Amino acid sequence: MIYSAYAALVLTGVGWLIADEAKDAANAERWQEVAASLLMLHGGGAMLTLLLLGALVPLHVQRAWRTRKNRTTGATMVTLNVLLVVTAFGLYYAGSDTLRPWISDVHIVIGMILPALFIIHVLLGRRSARRGPIGSRGFAPDEG
Repeated sequence: MIYSAYAALVLTGVGWLIADEAKDAANAERWQEVAASLLMLHGGGAMLTLLLLGALVPLHVQRAWRTRKNRTTGATMVTLNVLLVVTAFGLYYAGSDTLRPWISDVHIVIGMILPALFIIHVLLGRRSARRGPIGSRGFAPDEG
């Protein structure tokens, strides 16, 4: 489910960026409608992803942290997801014309970085799982 939710967020986010840029071109009204629809889908996908991320904390994050697996990319994933949530909140509620573009840029940059980090995190986790537990206490070394 999390893979599908992230994919939907990436597709709707990138689609919105394209539609938002095209609003100033020919068929501006149509592109405005497309951008609004994609933004609505992106927000709905974000709500679903928040539920899934909440489930990941006790089911995945805590267990992996205790067994010292994939800590670096895992902590980075958690941090970037928190920043996406905070910047999304800021985009929705920030009324400042000065602050809003900055928040938007941060949200977009993190949103573009996260898919690559997600893939790296999953690949490192799978590599770690194939090797199995290491050490006398069953801990695997921090692999990224």
